[in-house]
Amino acid sequence: MTPVILLAAQKESAEVTDWAARIGWVVGLGLFVALVYWLMREGWKWRGTLQGDLPELPTAPSDPGEATLTMSGRYHGSTTAGQWLDRIVAHGLGTRSRVRLTLTDAGLDVVRPGASDFFVPAGALREAVLGKGIAGKVLTEGGLLLVTWEHGGKLIDSGFRSDHAAEHTEWVDTINSMINKRETEGAR
Repeated sequence: MTPVILLAAQKESAEVTDWAARIGWVVGLGLFVALVYWLMREGWKWRGTLQGDLPELPTAPSDPGEATLTMSGRYHGSTTAGQWLDRIVAHGLGTRSRVRLTLTDAGLDVVRPGASDFFVPAGALREAVLGKGIAGKVLTEGGLLLVTWEHGGKLIDSGFRSDHAAEHTEWVDTINSMINKRETEGAR
């Protein structure tokens, strides 16, 4: 045999001689990870406490009227309007989930399986735009439907992504025309 093959055949893993140190490192690492997760959870709860002045979210009326548009997709969260990194977590607005949106003359009904549903009255809608990001989610340009609405004296941006992104433009046009129509009628 050649010397190279002999060297390769002789290599073995070194035996662990200090089990106490190895176990200590594993336990220490586990505790560190647990501490980080606990601090993240406490930060989330603290943010919710800071946003405690936000009133309860409205629920859909018993008869919202005929659906103008419907969409299924994902709800990516809500932020303070214009500040795409300032996530709002109060009343479950920070919980990502599947979503079923329904736009009627009464407003925008947001149905989220596994999370709190809410309703945005038509009078609270301020603007709809195509965006590319909201706290924790960045997509390609126009990949996110951002709806700005007012609740409790605060402007909120909510981000939605349709299962069929081509629907976003129709939603933006329809919501903005509803807002413009309301403002025109209110100016008379």
